[in-house]
Amino acid sequence: MTIAITRRTALGAAAYLATLGLSDALAADSGPRMRIRLLETSDLHMFVMDWDYYHAKPDPTVGLTRVATLIRAARRESPNALLFDNGDFLQGNPLADYIAAQPPGTEPHPLVATMTALGYDAAGLGNHEFNYGLDFLEATVQNAPFSFVCANVVRAGGAPFLPSYTVLKRVFKDEAGAEHELRIGVISFLPPQIMSWDKARLEGKVEASDIVLTARRLVPELRAKCDVLVALCHSGIGTGAWAEGEEHAALHLAAVPGIDAILLGHAHRVFPGKDYASADGVDAVAGRLHGVPAVMPGFWGSHLGVIDLGLRRDGERWIVEKADVEARPIYRREGGTVHELTTADGAVTASIAAAHRGTLSWIEQPAGALDAPIHSYFVWAGYDPTTALVNAAQIAYAKPLLAAAGFGVLPLLSAAAPYRVGYKPDSFIDIPAGPVPMRAVADLYIYSSNTVTVVKATGAQIVAWLEWATRVFNTIDPSTAGSQPLVNRKIPSYNFDTIAGLTYAINVTKPSGRIADVRFEGKPLDLTREFAVVTNNYRADGGGGFAALKDAEILLRAPDTNRDAVFRYFRASPTVHVHDTTPWRFAPAERPVEVWFDTGKAAVPLIEGSKELVLLGDGEPGYARVGMSLGREI
Repeated sequence: MTIAITRRTALGAAAYLATLGLSDALAADSGPRMRIRLLETSDLHMFVMDWDYYHAKPDPTVGLTRVATLIRAARRESPNALLFDNGDFLQGNPLADYIAAQPPGTEPHPLVATMTALGYDAAGLGNHEFNYGLDFLEATVQNAPFSFVCANVVRAGGAPFLPSYTVLKRVFKDEAGAEHELRIGVISFLPPQIMSWDKARLEGKVEASDIVLTARRLVPELRAKCDVLVALCHSGIGTGAWAEGEEHAALHLAAVPGIDAILLGHAHRVFPGKDYASADGVDAVAGRLHGVPAVMPGFWGSHLGVIDLGLRRDGERWIVEKADVEARPIYRREGGTVHELTTADGAVTASIAAAHRGTLSWIEQPAGALDAPIHSYFVWAGYDPTTALVNAAQIAYAKPLLAAAGFGVLPLLSAAAPYRVGYKPDSFIDIPAGPVPMRAVADLYIYSSNTVTVVKATGAQIVAWLEWATRVFNTIDPSTAGSQPLVNRKIPSYNFDTIAGLTYAINVTKPSGRIADVRFEGKPLDLTREFAVVTNNYRADGGGGFAALKDAEILLRAPDTNRDAVFRYFRASPTVHVHDTTPWRFAPAERPVEVWFDTGKAAVPLIEGSKELVLLGDGEPGYARVGMSLGREI
């Protein structure tokens, strides 16, 4: 007996099945399903070992050796896995500096060898990959057995620097155990600001283009060649309107059609998670940017990024039906206690052992001596002998060079920022008096690739320079009762330049026009007078968005790094004198107003002996909270 089924009957049957919850079962028959896993590291900055080189002690909160244990576990959970690095792997700590200082050889870079052993499938570049120069970068990546890609950097004239993208072919099993060849397209982007940040190394050699515009041009081309498209985006999540040349362009990249998943980096934050609030187009809980799954795995090996994609075969193509996103940590901090969530991987530890031993021997060499201890615990209270020492070293280095170049008639100032001011709870400078090893001097100036640069600036430009630096402080309301947070943690401390050779006040109760009573040699600053100001190439070439320096004339590009200037300062004297003065102070508020900031717990004994500061208890996990009054000058 033949039963005729009309379209209405079929629709009715489908509706009936839906009421029984069976429509999904029918849909399941429409094609095979497969689950693939994308694993990401980013912003490793050569933290391969779980070791603090600056303080010569183990550090269970960092290290690829710890992440490797998570990688192996994640692969056991999901065999259809691919592993990517999203840049800023090559520079960032003494291990990186030691390796970069070795004579070139035929052996691969130790970290590339480690990544090869771990089975990385592809990697992108970050902005810090260029810090040791193009020759070192090219030697590092050219013989790697896995793909390095970068879409928005080309050689001057347009020739490729690296492949814009690659297509990985992998045979994976679907949920029924059947094998399928899957084509995974991988494209990579980095901030075009490298042309400013590393201008001296890159100008005339390479060109960088906008992330979004490059994606609009290349993603459709790659999409036609692959089943799944993964974007390695060494960029953070900016929620404002898109503008060409944007540094944090990940959200706008996600709006480019054709991308199935985005691996984030650069911002040194965790996504999904509390580091980001949900905004238009951002789901900070599920890990979505305009609906596209995205992950950011912190920095220095703090997390492993994981994206699980559920795919369904539809004819000749695979469709992403669902996704799960997480950033898996290597540790958890509760109060001041670190709870280790993983252990070091023996194979990774062994792979880097020789370079690690060489680094330890190198950084323990004596560099000089101090006549008093220095620390960075109270920078936000206006006590900063560490930056004062860097400024003194920069002036000592630049003064004879400027005189020889005919610029000695200009009054000389120096700009530097505090770098180790609690990026992590134990990330503070704390150097006792007496002999100082190289690792401690390196701690004073952590950016080993910055080179000494001198700009000419008028008094007006200098005031604008200082004004922009004060963004690190929140606007304090004198009429508000209770203690207010002093520091805006969204502004990195390396953008808080202080300028030695002047004295000035900062009025944090004002949203703008904060710089007051600027004096040079005890007299009010002449806004038309010209000065020579020692800084670094990053700042002189536009890093940090200091508009006051946009048209500043560069008087000198020195061949040495700022860190080298500090080393020379130590070597020039048997004992370096510590200056306990800081050029800036807080302007008094209209009435006493209480503020607070967090510092390292090792500072607690110093706080207890202070007349200006008061210990308020614990701050954010791992920190101590310090209170003070702005009712009078400090």
